[in-house]
Amino acid sequence: MATPDFILRLRERIGHDLLWLVGVTAYVEDGRGRVLLGRRADTGEWALVYGINEPGEEPADTVVREVAEETGVDVVPTDLVRVRAQQDETIYANGDRTQYLDLMFACRLAEGGSAEPRVADDESLEVGWFAPDALPEPLAASTTERLEAIAVWRAAGAGPALFLLGE
Repeated sequence: MATPDFILRLRERIGHDLLWLVGVTAYVEDGRGRVLLGRRADTGEWALVYGINEPGEEPADTVVREVAEETGVDVVPTDLVRVRAQQDETIYANGDRTQYLDLMFACRLAEGGSAEPRVADDESLEVGWFAPDALPEPLAASTTERLEAIAVWRAAGAGPALFLLGE
């Protein structure tokens, strides 16, 4: 998984110190209700598409970029589903410490764009559409949690973003 250049430059200055980053997650559903997932090269687990927001980049643009880069699928974000601060640190094998503010978007396929998933970079081993009742294994714990958040959001009427207060 390629680390963005701006993070590499920051790490030269701060070492492994805790770094607060903005991340985005894309929940993409096709016209048949299938969910877009990728099997991550770093963990081997199946997951929703997610990535890091670049400095100055609009989060909705990040979602579009990440989905295209990782799966070759063109999407349009339709809703900001949830804003959530990660409570625990992520510590990578090299010792880098991070926490994320995750902005989760629901997306639809872009009209006239590509809807055929393909491995489009080195971050994914496989990509594909999956029925919600037939998700592949192993499924990342973070994806299981995010799919539960989608269900809560839908049960609430799929309206404004789901904000978690003190959870």
